[in-house]
Amino acid sequence: MGFLKLDKRDVALLSILSREGRIAKAALAAQVNLSATACGDRLARLESAGIISGYRADVALRHLASHVTVFVQVELGSHRAEAFQRFESVIAQHDEIVNCWALGGGFDYLMQVISCDIDSYQRLMDALLEQQAGVARYFTYIVTKSVKSAPPPFDVLLSGTTERP
Repeated sequence: MGFLKLDKRDVALLSILSREGRIAKAALAAQVNLSATACGDRLARLESAGIISGYRADVALRHLASHVTVFVQVELGSHRAEAFQRFESVIAQHDEIVNCWALGGGFDYLMQVISCDIDSYQRLMDALLEQQAGVARYFTYIVTKSVKSAPPPFDVLLSGTTERP
């Protein structure tokens, strides 16, 4: 797979935006020592290449509404391509499933669910079973507190090593 060649300024832009997505373009340009026009051109290039796929606010749900975050390991009953497609189609219909990753190894999927409460979460899981999503079994892990949430380590990923100077 061909990756877009990024220089230090591109990496700095990505790093800043991943922490401060709402930063003004002029302030962003100043932080990476570029003109506003050059900075805008770089952003447009990163967006058109699909490297920047969107901008979001990091909302502190604890200040907004009562909720529960749950991670769910899912094992399907069948490992045929149609079973995976069916499961993925069914979960796409449920807004409470905010992330879902296909896994290699012991389980087929890991889902992140944000729901009003445990009862609401259980209704979601019952719906998945009723919709015949192919779930053979699932394991629920309730988040009791967030310990760390951080943007990707761009410098580590792009250097290809986890060694520190």
